[in-house]
Amino acid sequence: MSRVLARRERRAAWLFLAPAIVVLLLVAAWPLSKTFYLSLTDANFGNPDQYGFVGLRNYADVLDDRLWWKSLSNTLFFTVASVGIETVLGIAIALLLNQAIPGRGMLRASILIPWAIPVVVSAKIWEWMLHDQFGVINAVLIHLGVIERGLAWMAEPGLALWVIVFVDVWITTPFMVLLILAGLQMISKEVLEAAYVDGVPAWRRFISITLPLLRPSIGVAVLFRTLDALRMFDLSYVLGGNSQKTMTVSIYARNQLVSFQQMGLGSAASTWVFFLVALAAILLIGLLKLHKPAEG
Repeated sequence: MSRVLARRERRAAWLFLAPAIVVLLLVAAWPLSKTFYLSLTDANFGNPDQYGFVGLRNYADVLDDRLWWKSLSNTLFFTVASVGIETVLGIAIALLLNQAIPGRGMLRASILIPWAIPVVVSAKIWEWMLHDQFGVINAVLIHLGVIERGLAWMAEPGLALWVIVFVDVWITTPFMVLLILAGLQMISKEVLEAAYVDGVPAWRRFISITLPLLRPSIGVAVLFRTLDALRMFDLSYVLGGNSQKTMTVSIYARNQLVSFQQMGLGSAASTWVFFLVALAAILLIGLLKLHKPAEG
């Protein structure tokens, strides 16, 4: 009887999942399979109906391109820098907002404003704020005596990528705060109060109690942000255009497809981006399982 009941429950579960699986196949599996198929051909937009099979040549051509490795280096630097800074700031701000301070509700609402603004709009706002002649950032720095003349921030080789990191941190730190704050509010206050009564210092309570209990929330936040950062396109494209100093792998793939109209080569580059994101997801999920507290 129990086996029959279990079989019925599994059948019911699959029936409920079927619509979601069909939608996922339509919006994800089909485009991915089509992209992979085109990556094995020499298709181009000049004559899209006539193309030949070239095997893995496009993948090799992408790896032989110096610009691909430059864009990959930029992407990895951006991901590590932005996600690292956002995680530290997210924890610090979430700890602050979790305290019983005046105006806490207003602060929680206002901190979400940068995240609520579309990325392209935020990028254009910062583009004008960083303008070398009319930007408010340069005006303030000149007034304070930090610089003597306006800087063309996106034209400076050592500053361009850091500017994009800074703007991304401004935009997406609220997302980290939101997830980490939710994790903080799930921590039992009795545990922290017991440690306080026992005379445990605040820094020790944070390291030994709060941080381990926050690990799942931080892990999920880092996972989402890392995958998002690896495929970042809009922010870098609006601020830096096709500059090699700020080109990401998504911009590289876009250029092959749109600017050069090479469907096969662009599809191969897009597939490499997919493999990169998938590998990062597998590694991060594996690390999350590795650090999962033992149940007992």
